[in-house]
Amino acid sequence: MGPCPSAAFFTILDEYIFYRSYLIKFLPNKYFFREYLLKVSEPPFFEKHFLKREPMRYLHAAVRVSNLDASLHFYCDLLGLVVLRRNEHVRSRYTGLKLAAPGDMPEAESRNTPLLEIVFNWDEENYSNGRNFGHLAFDVDNIYDVCQRFLDAGVPINRPPRDGYMAFVKSPDGVSIELLQKSGALPIKEPWASMKNISDW
Repeated sequence: MGPCPSAAFFTILDEYIFYRSYLIKFLPNKYFFREYLLKVSEPPFFEKHFLKREPMRYLHAAVRVSNLDASLHFYCDLLGLVVLRRNEHVRSRYTGLKLAAPGDMPEAESRNTPLLEIVFNWDEENYSNGRNFGHLAFDVDNIYDVCQRFLDAGVPINRPPRDGYMAFVKSPDGVSIELLQKSGALPIKEPWASMKNISDW
């Protein structure tokens, strides 16, 4: 016996049955496209384009870095990500690494997602701080402890967690990292409540 159909399957099936019944019952014969619409709603067409369609999956976000050691220190030692794979692409002259958050490791190992890809080109490049990129976001167990770890390492907190819930820091290459407190905000406390923003994020 095959796997049990999901709820999404029955939702689509119900919509299909309603759609075809509507065409047969209410669409007058005088409309020349009635037969065409009935044709495309035949089970083979419907099955091909709806029931067997593979859903799209998110795989990874990629950031280029100018200093691999500094970036690994930031993303792994400070932020807490784990290197899943590392590949040296000699012909293309770059190093590629796939990182995952500890809580995502089982899925990252089995399904290759969700991941952060770090790309280090061997030929020197300068990367501008593209604000259009937006940011990478991670939830954390204790936002105060994580921000303190960054401060102790000399990384400024661009948007301090004044509300006990959200903070922003930047990677060595200027990529904005959003930190969100898991399961809601912590009680507001100093020195975070009085800290000012630094530059943008």
